[in-house]
Amino acid sequence: MEILLSFLVGALMAVGVYLMLRPHLIQFLIGFLVLGNAANLLIFTAGRLGSQFPPLVLPDGTVPEPYANPLPQALILTAIVIGFGLAAFGIVLFYRAQQALGTLNAETILEASEPAPAPSPVDEVREEGAR
Repeated sequence: MEILLSFLVGALMAVGVYLMLRPHLIQFLIGFLVLGNAANLLIFTAGRLGSQFPPLVLPDGTVPEPYANPLPQALILTAIVIGFGLAAFGIVLFYRAQQALGTLNAETILEASEPAPAPSPVDEVREEGAR
């Protein structure tokens, strides 16, 4: 089972990276979320799927029943909540960008935001001399 989940983690990470490299911002956001889910699944798999024996022994020398490790569960729950918050923020941010810029293509946004070239000092001297 762990081997199957390892392959699934690799596939999800590959899909997430592929989508993050696309020029459209919605695809970037989806790739970011898929990559986050792959990381959650990796933590879940690394935390072992089965139950473990607790790190304590009762006073009479017996070992208590096996238990589930709570640390990976807490980490994954925290990551899910943070991922949901980032997804909501990204959706609102991209919605406002679509309204303001008219596109969500990263290359088009970068081309539109390039500043005009600054005049060189030589051009400024020529303009002053022409007056």
